[in-house]
Amino acid sequence: MSRTEQLTRTQGAEGRRRGRWLALSVLVLAVLLVAVDATVLGLATPALSEDLKPSGTQLLWIGDIYSFVIAGLLVSMGSLGDRIGRKKLLLVGATAFGAVSVLNAYATSPEMMIVARALLGVAGATLMPSTLALIRNIFHDPKERSLAIGIWGATASAGAAVGPVVGGALLQHFWWGSVFLINLPVMIVLVIVGIKLLPESKNPVAGPWDLFSVGLSLVGIIGVVYAVKQVATHGLGWEVWAAAAIGAGALYTFVRRQFTLPSPLLDMRLFRHRGFSGAVLADLLTVFGLSGLVFFLSQFLQLVQGREPLEAGLAELPAAVGAVVTGLVAGRYARKYGVRVIVTGGLAAIGIALAALTVIHKETGYPLLGAALLIVGLGAGFSFTVTADVILSSVPKEQAGSASAVSETAYELGAALGIALLGSVVTGVYQSFTAPASVSGPVADAAHESLGGAVEAAKSLDPQTAQQMVGAAQEAFVDGLRLASGVGAAVLLATAVAAWFLLKGQELQDGIEH
Repeated sequence: MSRTEQLTRTQGAEGRRRGRWLALSVLVLAVLLVAVDATVLGLATPALSEDLKPSGTQLLWIGDIYSFVIAGLLVSMGSLGDRIGRKKLLLVGATAFGAVSVLNAYATSPEMMIVARALLGVAGATLMPSTLALIRNIFHDPKERSLAIGIWGATASAGAAVGPVVGGALLQHFWWGSVFLINLPVMIVLVIVGIKLLPESKNPVAGPWDLFSVGLSLVGIIGVVYAVKQVATHGLGWEVWAAAAIGAGALYTFVRRQFTLPSPLLDMRLFRHRGFSGAVLADLLTVFGLSGLVFFLSQFLQLVQGREPLEAGLAELPAAVGAVVTGLVAGRYARKYGVRVIVTGGLAAIGIALAALTVIHKETGYPLLGAALLIVGLGAGFSFTVTADVILSSVPKEQAGSASAVSETAYELGAALGIALLGSVVTGVYQSFTAPASVSGPVADAAHESLGGAVEAAKSLDPQTAQQMVGAAQEAFVDGLRLASGVGAAVLLATAVAAWFLLKGQELQDGIEH
């Protein structure tokens, strides 16, 4: 081989290497946006409550319908990407995400806001599995891929924690709708750069897309989570039983149908692998702890401790820092110490941090809150990144979209459950607070809907009564937050024990794929 040919080949290899990492930067941009949108609304909740005046139940739906819809559609969209092309699905979804963000920004009623958030979830569902599947097909060296997934995972975890900072900065100067309009310039850059840099990939023998399975997965997930949320908030009732029965029936039918289809939306045989199932469980509950904590601490910092939105957002930054630091090194440590050590340690760290928050009160200083957030971020970075790598590397690259969708479904369902279940605990305790005897009727009803509602309702009362009512509401909210933290801690610590056994013998790949 001549020196010129050797130089040309070397330059070509370097160009491809640079191209891979530039392509990753585009994928990370999409992940960041979807992750930020899952939590950016947390700090905007007080302003949104004042403007749209949602009920407590509507407020929870505004907070979690986005994640519910994404979770319900991810498997379907991952499978669609395998069929029509992941790049194509990503770019179409990014365009839709930008357009629907405008609808969210200018919503004029709680009902319109819930619908707009649901549509944003539909668009978001096209983005997340496409990004992880493209990483699987761009990076063939497992160690390079672990680093790429580490960057992707750190961005996803940090994005959820950065959401309040972004929201706080915007709310300091603009109205609450600005937290959605920020999506537009990011999506424009993503589409323009993505067209040039991203390679197309799909499964050449994927088969048809089963629309009936798509509907079953969406109805099943939303039905079950709705039932859980309602029973925690309002107790058992016929509508709870109906939603649970419809949701469980739809999920059962979905699973049975996948076994009979020649080209299933999701290959259920993957779950027979103990390591795969353990990774999915750990994935889901890692985000459960992270998102639930971030969402409710945002309200605690503002409505209980009286911090400005930007200050509250910056106060939650340690979670993002921790997630980035450990996400970037998680693959290396998992190869050195073992997958189950790193994942179990990450889950236990989140559980311990949540347990520490069971002692908070209205005047709790920032050192405890900041330390808890940092530890949650560190644990999430380790656990989420390694489990995503395990899930993605356990299937052939032709099925990367479906496997990515499983990982992303766990992520989004974890975010939805974190807000819904822990939120239901907080709401259930909060609604039991006793308002001053002189406060009754619509004012008392509004105060019992949410803490934001109590602060707003207090403006119509005399100063002394208002202070008494807001004080009682704040105490009840903190009581609920303490109980929710205890529940979250118990769940995460139990999952850490389960992961230790489920991930026994699980290792990350070392050799280069051909």
